[in-house]
Amino acid sequence: MLMLMLAQTMEQEAVRDREGLDRLLAAVAAGEQEALAQLYHQTRSAVYGLALSYVKNAHDAQDITQDTFVQIWDNAPQYRTKGSPMGWILTIARNLALMKLRRQQRQGELDEEQWQAIPADAPNVSHEDRLLLQNALEALEEQERRIVVLHAVTGLKHREIAALLELPLATVLSKYHRALKKLKLRLEGDGIR
Repeated sequence: MLMLMLAQTMEQEAVRDREGLDRLLAAVAAGEQEALAQLYHQTRSAVYGLALSYVKNAHDAQDITQDTFVQIWDNAPQYRTKGSPMGWILTIARNLALMKLRRQQRQGELDEEQWQAIPADAPNVSHEDRLLLQNALEALEEQERRIVVLHAVTGLKHREIAALLELPLATVLSKYHRALKKLKLRLEGDGIR
């Protein structure tokens, strides 16, 4: 239920925000630093969350988040409004995270401190909801967790997720629906409805 409410809210906001993000990226391309600050404020939680899902280290995820916005500043003139602005931003973050993983050749588990390092201003996520969500997401495989987070938190469409993760659309849809079933069973098993 929590995931569905979060997904619906984020999807509505994503439609509204797409045009705003396009305008901000155009202003960043024109060299407006204030536009970059606004873009950072609006998208940093999604960028950080994606980076954290890959590197599983709060410090590295913060570095990737900062590097992502440096890359956006440098590459904004190449952005074209044909696609999803959030997809473009998250692709930069994903590529930086994958480069960092290749350099480090390591992966670890999230500890409590790293989970709590997720920006406190994430929309509509209280401490209790965060703990509940963390517990429920533990039932998912890593790829399923990424797909759910990308769809529910960032509002990306399944086809955009497929492109971002370089997976067939059918695989993304299958893993998403399987993940929702696992989440439902996990939450019902915890007595939450």
